[in-house]
Amino acid sequence: MGKAISVPDSSRWLGFRAPAVLECLPIILAFLILLLPASGQTPPAEKNVLIFESFSVPSLGTAESVKSALRAGSPWPVNFYVEYLEGQRFDDEGYEKAAFETVQHTYAGQKLDLVMAESYPALQFVLKHRDELFPGVPIVFWGVAINRIAAERQMWPGVTGVTDNLDARGTINLALRLHPDTNTVAVITNNSEFERYWLSVVHAELLRHQDRVSEVDLVALPTAQLLERVAALPPQSVILFQEGPQASIQPVMGTYDILAWVGHRLPTYCIFPVTCLDHGGIGGVDSDWEKTQIPLTAKIAGRVLSGERPDDIPVENGTGYKVRVDWRQLRRWKILESALPSGSVVMYREATFWERYRYYIIAAGAVILIQSLLIIGLLQQRVRKRRAEAVLRESERRFRVMADTTPALVWMCDEEGKLTYQNSRRVAFTGPRRDDGYSDTWHDCVHPDDVKDVEDVISLALKSHKPFSMEYRLRRQDGLYRWMFDVASPRANGDGSFVGFIGSAVDITDQKLAQEALKSVSGRLIEAQEKERRRIARDLHDDICQRLALLSNELDLTKRSLNGSAPDAKLRLQESWKHCSEIARDLQSLSHELHSSKLDYMGAAVAIKSLCNEITRQHKVSIEFQEKSVPAHLPKDISLCLFRVAQEALHNAVKYSGIRQFSVEMSGTADDVQLVVEDAGAGFDLEGVKRNRGLGLVSMQERVHLVHGRFYAESRPGAGTKIVAAVPMNLPPPAA
Repeated sequence: MGKAISVPDSSRWLGFRAPAVLECLPIILAFLILLLPASGQTPPAEKNVLIFESFSVPSLGTAESVKSALRAGSPWPVNFYVEYLEGQRFDDEGYEKAAFETVQHTYAGQKLDLVMAESYPALQFVLKHRDELFPGVPIVFWGVAINRIAAERQMWPGVTGVTDNLDARGTINLALRLHPDTNTVAVITNNSEFERYWLSVVHAELLRHQDRVSEVDLVALPTAQLLERVAALPPQSVILFQEGPQASIQPVMGTYDILAWVGHRLPTYCIFPVTCLDHGGIGGVDSDWEKTQIPLTAKIAGRVLSGERPDDIPVENGTGYKVRVDWRQLRRWKILESALPSGSVVMYREATFWERYRYYIIAAGAVILIQSLLIIGLLQQRVRKRRAEAVLRESERRFRVMADTTPALVWMCDEEGKLTYQNSRRVAFTGPRRDDGYSDTWHDCVHPDDVKDVEDVISLALKSHKPFSMEYRLRRQDGLYRWMFDVASPRANGDGSFVGFIGSAVDITDQKLAQEALKSVSGRLIEAQEKERRRIARDLHDDICQRLALLSNELDLTKRSLNGSAPDAKLRLQESWKHCSEIARDLQSLSHELHSSKLDYMGAAVAIKSLCNEITRQHKVSIEFQEKSVPAHLPKDISLCLFRVAQEALHNAVKYSGIRQFSVEMSGTADDVQLVVEDAGAGFDLEGVKRNRGLGLVSMQERVHLVHGRFYAESRPGAGTKIVAAVPMNLPPPAA
């Protein structure tokens, strides 16, 4: 047969003629394999496993459980073939020969990777015919009584598996425990080699109780005689039923029918509990197949399929016992569950009223509970709604009182920007409208020059749903336009959806006029200060400095005319001339600081560079000056502003930084001129200086703002100081 697809289980009962389609199965599968497309990846090699069950009734075997466990733990696809034997008929040489020939015909030419046998009859058949049917194929067994193979294990090369031993003693002890007044134990069985073996086991166990009970063997009796003998048993009798059903023999009254008849009259137990359960028997002590036999068998079979030799794998003992009883028979014979050994499994328990109808009860209870909760919720919601409505009405009343008494002009709009509310002060400010409502023409009251800016701000806010503020001019009722500062925040419904804005505007006209006046006064004060500086500088330069220069010359001439005079007088004249020269230089520097003539004639860059040289000479410090693309001729206001900022910043740096090195950089672009004064000295707390209104920073900031520039300072204690002033090249015209 081919190996490209998994072959479904082929199950048959030996003793029946196989359907013709099964004989053609290899040909059909080979044809299907040819139709399959070739795969780029070679699939794992398939494994072919043939399982022999000892009994023809599938419910008595565990092949399905072994197949599931082996497939779950195997990395390869596994094809299973299952043959159900009738172990009770192996005493018939004709049956065994027919079984052999059927297997030989069915699996001729089939490559098998493993043969598995369940219970001793199947193992006995496999071992007897292995050389003719599947020579060299490893064999794994399970469910075989350990006493059956104890002496023969060394004679079976290539064989391993899992042993078991039915607890006949446990079943007999269970029967006598649950029926303490028992005086007779009747054993019902057939006369096959398999059943004779277990009959001998039962005999040995009953000998232990011969002082208490007597044994009656009902072996291979005709049905009528068997029923007659059972009916004649004393009332305190217990039946041990170990006759296995056969699928190929179906008399008028089959094995299960006899079991049901017997179990109806006397308590019936089985050393193979699977025979009794659900067929009229109480049960017995069974192997714990799920935890012992099945996992161990699948593990050993997997090892053999992976290539291990069976002779290298020791036989495992899978003994483990569990009491299994039929709950219905316990009720029939009035046996309390508390009398059962601990850990017993009670099967076919009749569902209680709760177990039968618990889903309906739970569903009905849930429906009632949900309805009750809904009713309670609706009542609570109704109460909350009424309270909320009352609170809302009170809130609206308070809002209107607050909105109408606040000095601000309060308004609201919807999500499209249409006004929905104006407080009384806003209505009084703009005057009552001719139409009802608030109209969509609110911008009629906005100054024409400000309408576009206002509409742009509101349109952007309606899209982003974010707070905004703006300044615009609003026409008062008397026709005058007043500057308003308007702040608005988004409004939302209870579900969080956006419904518009609420805003308030205050009249800032007086404040703006005051700011303009203050700016004008500040500008005039600085201009007056500069005029006074120029006058003082001119007086110092043209008068005092000239007179000191003249005095210095006279002292020099006097010193020259004192040839031969007293040395002390000459020395005093020398000192006086030196002091006079120093005073002249200092006055000249002071004159330049008050007003640099280089600023007027040579430009801001040259004047600031000269200022750096003056400070370097006076204070014995180092100032690095850099100039990049600064126009030679800047407007007078810009030049003076940058010069004063540099002057103030350098004086502060020399005085407070604690270091002797500073840098000054001027750079120009097509749009502005920037001045940066920086040091790596002690620094200062910028916020603290701002709170204390430090005059140096304030004066520099005021000068820069007068020319519409940007000014900022960066400093931290221990991290140095950086002063930046940027002034636009194209200044707006001065206000009239």
